[in-house]
Amino acid sequence: MKIIDLLQSGTASLSFEVFPPKTETAFDSVRRATEEIATLHPSFMSVTYGAGGGTSRYTLDIAKNIKEQYGVPTLAHLTCVSSTRETVTQKIADIRAAGIQNVMALRGDIPESMINDDRNTWDYRYAVDLVRELKAADPALCIGGACYPEIHPESADQKEDIRRLKEKVDAGCDFLTTQMVFDNNLLYNFLYKIREAGITVPIIPGIMPITNGNQVERAVKLSGSFMPQRFKSLVDKFGTDPAAMKQAGIAYATDQIIDLYANGITNVHVYSMNKPDVARQIQANLSDILGK
Repeated sequence: MKIIDLLQSGTASLSFEVFPPKTETAFDSVRRATEEIATLHPSFMSVTYGAGGGTSRYTLDIAKNIKEQYGVPTLAHLTCVSSTRETVTQKIADIRAAGIQNVMALRGDIPESMINDDRNTWDYRYAVDLVRELKAADPALCIGGACYPEIHPESADQKEDIRRLKEKVDAGCDFLTTQMVFDNNLLYNFLYKIREAGITVPIIPGIMPITNGNQVERAVKLSGSFMPQRFKSLVDKFGTDPAAMKQAGIAYATDQIIDLYANGITNVHVYSMNKPDVARQIQANLSDILGK
């Protein structure tokens, strides 16, 4: 099933992101975790690619298993920053051979070894280059892209960021998923601005449940996301109590999702961090809303 068809249905849906193992020895445990999440029958599941493509060989294995064994539509991530055109061409062929219809086209994090390179020598400088390649290789693919409600860290300002985002959509992105957000008001403001700029594809908000106080610093470093005072107070109060922090983090994420649904958003993507219990509790908190 193509994700764009789901997004255009107008019904409330919840999806989960999982990531492949970093090493072969961890493959079985990661696969079991992703399978547990798949048993919840979310609207779809996305499988990440890994920094620099380091875990890319497992992405399709996990995505194909979820799709074939559990009937859950999958979205395979594909990054291009450290890849040659030959490598990407082969990856696209592998995706098609696996029967995957949905691809998340990302530039990816720049490896430390490439930071000082002349970017004009790269086969792919931006995600838009990969979007064009995917669309040319198989027009039937459903292509997703990333967007940043709080501005991409490499953009000069939000106006430039939105201009580049429109280029990506015009190149063939069918939908966009946001970087993790902790303040819905920032998201609503962003949605207003991109609609004004002529970006009309579906936008899926990305929500990360912070269930461990130690996750906060890493989440901010990875995303640059603004942490509202309400959330900071939650971490200050419960961050040193693992059980309480987990419960509070799930409650905060649930509250965000309910607010999104109440304000006309129909599709929400949860960064599950491969935690089936967290995914299960969030879905249970929304059971009547989702009709599950």
